[in-house]
This record gives sequence, C-alpha cells and structure tokens, in this order.
Amino acid sequence: MTSAPSIRPGSVKAWVLACRPATLTAAVSPVLVGTACAHAMHSFRLGPALAALVGAMLLQVGSNLANDVFDFEKGADTEERLGPMRAAAAGLLTPRALRNAMVVVFALALVVGSYLTAVAGPAIVVIGLASIASAILYTGGPYPLGYHGLGDLFVLLFFGFVAVNGTVFVQTGTLTQLGFWAAAPVGALATAILVVNNVRDAETDVKAGKRTIPVRFGRAVGLYEYAALMTLAYAVPLTLVLVGRMSPWLLLPLGSLPIGVRLSRRVLRDSGRALNASLVGTARLLFVYAALFSAGIALG
Repeated sequence: MTSAPSIRPGSVKAWVLACRPATLTAAVSPVLVGTACAHAMHSFRLGPALAALVGAMLLQVGSNLANDVFDFEKGADTEERLGPMRAAAAGLLTPRALRNAMVVVFALALVVGSYLTAVAGPAIVVIGLASIASAILYTGGPYPLGYHGLGDLFVLLFFGFVAVNGTVFVQTGTLTQLGFWAAAPVGALATAILVVNNVRDAETDVKAGKRTIPVRFGRAVGLYEYAALMTLAYAVPLTLVLVGRMSPWLLLPLGSLPIGVRLSRRVLRDSGRALNASLVGTARLLFVYAALFSAGIALG
C-alpha cells in the first residue's frame, strides 16, 4: 500500500483522501453529456443541471466512503494493497466516522433529490434511492456487487445510462434515443476505470474473496474487456455520424483517440503498481472525452 506520512489521523487531508476527489470525473462526465443532450433538444435548464451535478458528486463521494469502510471490514485493504492508500486501512479515520460521514453525504444527496423530484416528478425518487442503494451494496451488504463480478455492470448502468439519461430527464421531462446513445460511451469509459483497478488487484482480490472478472476468467479477459470498452466508446460517435444520425461535430471525441491508444498499450504492458498511472489516465480520458463529446452534441 502506498504511504502518505504527512497525513494526520482525523485531519482534513484524511477526509480528502477518503472522498477521493480524483474519482469525481466519473460523476461529472455523464452530467456534462446529459446536459449537452438537453441543450441539443433546446431544453437546457440551469437549475436542474446544477442540481444533477451536485447530486452526482455527492453520490460518488458517498460511494467512496462506503467502499473505504466496507472493503476494510471485509479485509480487502491490507498491506499488500497495490492501489492508493485507503483511510480506514491506514488508521486515518475510524470505520464509525466513515459510516457517519457516508450517512450525511447520502442525506445531502436526498435533499438535492427532493428538489429534482419537485422539478421532474416522482421518477427521480426511484432513481435516487436505487443509486444510493447500489452505492452501498457495491461493497456492502450480504451480497456485495463488486465481490461477485457485478461491479462492471453496475458502473456501466449507473455511471452511464442512469446518470446521463437522468440528467436529460430532469431538464427535458422525457427520455430520448440521443440520451441512450450518448450514455453508452460514457458508461464504457467509466467501466474501463474499474477494469484497470480489477486487473491490477487480481492477485490480492483472490485472497480477499473478491470474484472480479479478471479473478474469475484471468488477466487476459480483463485486458480484452478494457480494449472492448475503449472500442465501444469511439465506435458510437463514428457510427452515429456515418449513418447520418448526427453531424460531423460528433467526431470531436476522436481527438482523444491517441490518448486511448496509449493507455490501452500501457494497460496491456504494465502490472501491479505501475497500473496506478493508467488508472488515473483512464479517469482523465473519461473527462476529456466527455467534454469533447458534449461539445459535439451541443454544436451538432
């Protein structure tokens, strides 16, 4: 496990570490794309868009806090951990403090959800409660999704289709084909972040009882999954333009393709802690791609 000797237990830095701000690209990106879809439909609404952004970030932070405490309690975060330091495992925050913070963060998300419910109707209640439940059940509960190879599906669904289309819905009051098409590449790249994490941690996950896809089927399958997700992300805008559904502006995300190619080569080549750089790089690629994709949708 990487160390951070300058962090004092219970300090602000310890809480920042637990919140994992670097992961917020996975929360911000689908809201950007969903808002661009609403703009393309001439239905952009600033209030709901900002609320969707804040809500998504709160859900991400709450999920991070839940993962920190539940992975620690399940024995997944040990001295052999190859990824960045976790607050509970490092003794920087107590499990009780993390649980209390998780409750507060999810309560704040419900407050934001109440506003969105008033704006867009009771469907938001279902989306919000399902998102909170999934964030907790990802590593918590009697059947944690991430421990049974379902984490990839969870991320694709909630960080792609639910987040993008939810953002569209709170601004337009409807769901559209554009929203579903736009959600696919965003969800794919968000899932690719998880794949790097799972490929890196395959050996230690076996000891912790985590049955991720690389653990179940081998490292090679995880690498194929990463490549497939990258391919899907870039195939969607290209296909939409080639079939005449969108203007050539939608090809803007292809400007990030060289980054995706370099990352794919590094993930294929590296192992262990060396994959931490690819993990960060994939998160950054998601944001760059989403920004370009959003611009292409809005301009097209």
